[in-house]
Amino acid sequence: MAALSATPREAAALPMSLGRALRLTGDDVTYPIPTADGAIVDRDNEVILVRWKDELYAFALSCPHQNTALKWLANDGRFQCPKHKSKYQPDGTFISGRATRNMDRFAIRKDGKNVVVNLGRIFASDKQQAQWSEARITA
Repeated sequence: MAALSATPREAAALPMSLGRALRLTGDDVTYPIPTADGAIVDRDNEVILVRWKDELYAFALSCPHQNTALKWLANDGRFQCPKHKSKYQPDGTFISGRATRNMDRFAIRKDGKNVVVNLGRIFASDKQQAQWSEARITA
């Protein structure tokens, strides 16, 4: 499936908040499924959980270039690395900058009204394209 593209106006409406996992069991981190588009940053587990256009993604908090924590730029409707300015769409697709790939995605699955993120299974788009593309669920 093709990457979802966002206009800056659409993506700027994406609310960001800090959050925490409901529980951590081994490599599995459980969160409630967001009821609306938005993103939750869980600093403790270094996860960005994004609901965007009824798709749910779990990203590594750090930029794949040099592991700097990514920031959300609401006015531009995108994620950006503050160190070298790599830019990403809300679905993690690389736009421009020094990074050489999309944001890294964790494997996720639904569990009732929750989503489970497997911290032990992370996919880099340049090495595991099929798994990276599949690492999402319909919200």
